[in-house]
Amino acid sequence: MSDFLTIRRFTGSDPELKSFLPDLARLRIRVFRDFPYLYDGTVEYEENYLETYTQCAESIVVLVLDGDTAVGATTGLPMEAETDEFQQPFIAAGYDPTRIFYCAESVLLPEYRGRGVYPKFFAEREGHALALGRFDLCTFCCVQRPEGHPLRPADYAPLDRIWTKFGYVKHPELATHYSWKDVDQTEETEKPMVYWLKSLREAT
Repeated sequence: MSDFLTIRRFTGSDPELKSFLPDLARLRIRVFRDFPYLYDGTVEYEENYLETYTQCAESIVVLVLDGDTAVGATTGLPMEAETDEFQQPFIAAGYDPTRIFYCAESVLLPEYRGRGVYPKFFAEREGHALALGRFDLCTFCCVQRPEGHPLRPADYAPLDRIWTKFGYVKHPELATHYSWKDVDQTEETEKPMVYWLKSLREAT
């Protein structure tokens, strides 16, 4: 593991982004395999999903590289470019999806955590949303697992305190469901996902 990391920033209009999608797919599978996502994914599905970012010129993908190896990444795009499952809770609550920037995910290999990368992920996505000049809110969502989940590690600590420190507020009334196969299951099952919001007006 190198002490020197490189951060590369792409938008959906950058032709180079496509060449990094396989690395990003493998990184997502590895990180999201851990609790609370327990995601048993495939590279094929991931690469297809990640094409969303190459098809939206206003998307952002920030990669953290150790040499030529992707060890972390964060992504985001306008909410209106996301699926109906992600937009519907906002529409039902009276929000305008065209005014919301969706901070899709942040993934970082465990051995690279604690080096100040995670705050940069939020700063990069929020800065991108502000530069686009038409968004009032940033949002992300997180899976909700029961306290007594059998695969919950004894030392697991949710990131709620950190997200609150970054200015995000949990909105339990804004929730959706998304399906994937858990590592200990044979079929896909629906999981509840709750949104956190931050006003970009307060970030300026």
